[in-house]
Amino acid sequence: MAFDNESFEEEENFAEMFAASEKKQETSRIVEGEIVEIQEDENRALVGVGDKLEGIIYLDEIRGEDGELKFNTGDKIKVMIMGYYNERPKISYKKVLEQQKTIDFIDANKENFEDVVIEGIIVKKNRGGYVVEADDVSFFMPRSLAAFKDTDDVVGRKIKAQVVKIDEAENSIVVSRRKLFNEERKKKKEIIDKLMENDTIVEGTIKKITSYGMFVDVGGVDGLVHYNEISYKGPVNPSKLYKEGDTVTVKAISYDKDKRHLSLSIKAVLPDPWAEVESELDEGDTITVTVSNIEAYGVFVDLGNDIEGFLHISEITWDKNVKNPNDYLEVGQEIDVEVIEINPKTHKLRVSLKRLLPKPFDEFAKKYKEGDVVTGTVTSLTDFGAFVRIDSVEGLLHNQDISWEKNTKAKDVLKSGDEVEVKIAKINLEDQKISLNRKTLLESPIDKFATTHKVNSVVKGTIRDIKDFGIFVSLDDGVDALIRDEDLSPLVKEELEPGQEIEAAIAVIDTRRDRIRLSVKKLDYIKNQALLEEINDNQSHSLGDLIKDKFK
Repeated sequence: MAFDNESFEEEENFAEMFAASEKKQETSRIVEGEIVEIQEDENRALVGVGDKLEGIIYLDEIRGEDGELKFNTGDKIKVMIMGYYNERPKISYKKVLEQQKTIDFIDANKENFEDVVIEGIIVKKNRGGYVVEADDVSFFMPRSLAAFKDTDDVVGRKIKAQVVKIDEAENSIVVSRRKLFNEERKKKKEIIDKLMENDTIVEGTIKKITSYGMFVDVGGVDGLVHYNEISYKGPVNPSKLYKEGDTVTVKAISYDKDKRHLSLSIKAVLPDPWAEVESELDEGDTITVTVSNIEAYGVFVDLGNDIEGFLHISEITWDKNVKNPNDYLEVGQEIDVEVIEINPKTHKLRVSLKRLLPKPFDEFAKKYKEGDVVTGTVTSLTDFGAFVRIDSVEGLLHNQDISWEKNTKAKDVLKSGDEVEVKIAKINLEDQKISLNRKTLLESPIDKFATTHKVNSVVKGTIRDIKDFGIFVSLDDGVDALIRDEDLSPLVKEELEPGQEIEAAIAVIDTRRDRIRLSVKKLDYIKNQALLEEINDNQSHSLGDLIKDKFK
């Protein structure tokens, strides 16, 4: 913003007010005096300033940093006469030093004072503005150029301001905080405009590091390098790579005028390594990588050149029970992996370790065949059975293949970690599944039953269940048998109920298929045949007796 004539005239008026307020009774002047007496008890010295007049100066004004007095009785000393009180001159040695510093400041900066920025403390305020002190030099800042609300707590406030006027005659210096702000705003705009045009690349200094990025000073303007804009690896922890004060090369990528927020990028300055990945790698390629970070859900691997790939926990090994990747890999380890996905849009690359390892199922199929009896370890139990590990693969042992006893479940007889002997019932190469059987290695109740019973033997049992096609009967030794509807006659099915005792003849004992069939109809037939044979036996016996009697 231009510093117009009206503002300049206003400063002159304020400068005059400031100078007038400092003169008090008469114009201040510097004279050479002589110390006539030092009164330690009163903490003062009497100084003759001519015309037989003596002024009082406090000893604190003439003590050095070590606390010792700089002058003794009879020494010459320059003091400023600032007025009179009860005809005694008011003098100060400190004001002489301050005025000399002011004179030195004016002499040093009068040619280019508008480029000078001071940083000082507001020591007092008056009707016209504020007195700012910096390096023992007093400056005057008119209220209209303060650029803040006038409150009682402004005294003691630390500020920056720009020199706008120097009056050598009055030894006064006028400063403006408003002009400094305007100049800084203008300068920042010029810097930002330059950064945002033509993809300008600049060096900046890291001022502050946070969890979400770094604030970097680029020519007096602070911009944020978000942690996503540090590396092509993705979000990184900036404190692990940089420290405050480091110099970094950055490029401006956006500027929010409303929020005055400048976004910078480090990775935008670097060549995009993903371009090389897209041109050099294909899915299915085998590459050597280094383990860079291990998480519970997987492993990050370094391909070099700020490219990271991700190895999911499920792609580490063919073992389905991986709990912690640390059990298989360690940071810094070099491994060969297969590229399974390249996504250039999201800059994500997925790799697999297990695909380069022999498949456990293929190794199993080479070593075993259906019908083999093996010993495995129970790894888990479910409602439908148990999973049993054999070498590096798992097979399923269904509940119905656990035991010959009906309704027996794996949870009833097994627990995780148990070793169990099983028979490989089926190897499904297409689905890569293995079915196991335990009960075939146990003695079948029907085989045992067949050793003591034969077809046409008469047995008694209890009706267990009634179905549409017949009834199931429970016999001794945990054996079930089926009576089909057509074999129930002369019994009436509707008159039967579970728990009722029933007698029937054995129609079929099929040990291969583990089945027994009974027949009431056959029992009735057998009973009729037995009765007929008994009758025939009785009849034959009676006829013989008659013949014997006839030939006597």
